[in-house]
Amino acid sequence: MSAVTEEQVLEALTKVIDPEIKRPITELGMVDGVVIEEAQITVHLLLTVSGCPLKDTLNRDITAAVATVAPAHAVVVDMGVMTDEQRKSMQEMLRGGRTEKEIPFAQAGSLTKVYAIASGKGGVGKSTVTVNLALAMVKRGLKVGIIDADIYGHSIPDMLGVGDLRPTQVEDMIMPVPVKGLKVISIGMLKPRKDQVVAWRGPMLDRALVQMLSDVYWGDLDALLLDLPPGTGDVAISLGQHLPNAEVLVVTTPQPAAADIAERAGTMASMMHQRVVGVIENMSYLQLPNGDRMEIFGSGGAARVAEALSARFGYDVPMLGQIPLDQELREGGDIGNPIIEADPESVAATILQAAADQLSGRSRGLAGMQLGLAPAGRL
Repeated sequence: MSAVTEEQVLEALTKVIDPEIKRPITELGMVDGVVIEEAQITVHLLLTVSGCPLKDTLNRDITAAVATVAPAHAVVVDMGVMTDEQRKSMQEMLRGGRTEKEIPFAQAGSLTKVYAIASGKGGVGKSTVTVNLALAMVKRGLKVGIIDADIYGHSIPDMLGVGDLRPTQVEDMIMPVPVKGLKVISIGMLKPRKDQVVAWRGPMLDRALVQMLSDVYWGDLDALLLDLPPGTGDVAISLGQHLPNAEVLVVTTPQPAAADIAERAGTMASMMHQRVVGVIENMSYLQLPNGDRMEIFGSGGAARVAEALSARFGYDVPMLGQIPLDQELREGGDIGNPIIEADPESVAATILQAAADQLSGRSRGLAGMQLGLAPAGRL
């Protein structure tokens, strides 16, 4: 048997993907050298930060990768930490050579579909809808991120079972928390303590939103979902200013009091020159054992909102689904096991999957987009 070479080991290591950044560790400059001895191969790995929460995953993946080319050798992963200069170089590489911060989704030519999940009032299940729509898109093979922009009522981390996790930071670049195939960031993940109260006004709210959009390394996403605070306040205005290309999905319950306010949220989006792509009705009815439906909160709220917004804007705003009251839907959010995964055949999950398919099935191409190009000269 021929001796294993350093080139073979390095080639095997190109298959090891950093679980946070989603790029090969060789490309990120994390492999600082390989030492091949008679019975042992040592891989010198540079972590981005000393307390990297996924170093055990990297150790396991590196060991498995090297074993594919050197099954007879023991594998040792010697972990060090990048210097400040090495981190800055990696950060610049990830940003495509740019050192300044920018919002990638606001750039001309961005192919990421941005969906802002809005509601007129709290308690209508907006965060539940956001989480399940995102996971439904992941099931279709899309790369999806979530920003929990509900600064005061951030609940997305707990709904995904990562309420106690904190993101890794490389210099001033933040890595979103990977969970269930998603990339997630929340103001709750950036607070020093989970129980700390956020008491911010307009400028601070704007800064928080911009930080989650520009300081976080999102990579290439097919879709980004933002869970907005209820109402038509500072965050909705900031979103319209920083991401005018975002499309808005309105969540309401059937009762007139909620529907009327939800209509205002849709109107607010239009005022910020954003397109409303649909309305989802949550808690539409309770399915009784005998097959009857009990409409606890009334009926027709989302249909009225969709009809009113369609007439006001001059384009079709469809109702994308009516989600029933479902104990499993609520419990899934409480324990970090959303219904789209826990019971994908349930009525609620089926409706949510259909809504996600309608959204993600829409064009992601460049047609109609301003690319910021100008002729180089005349012939």
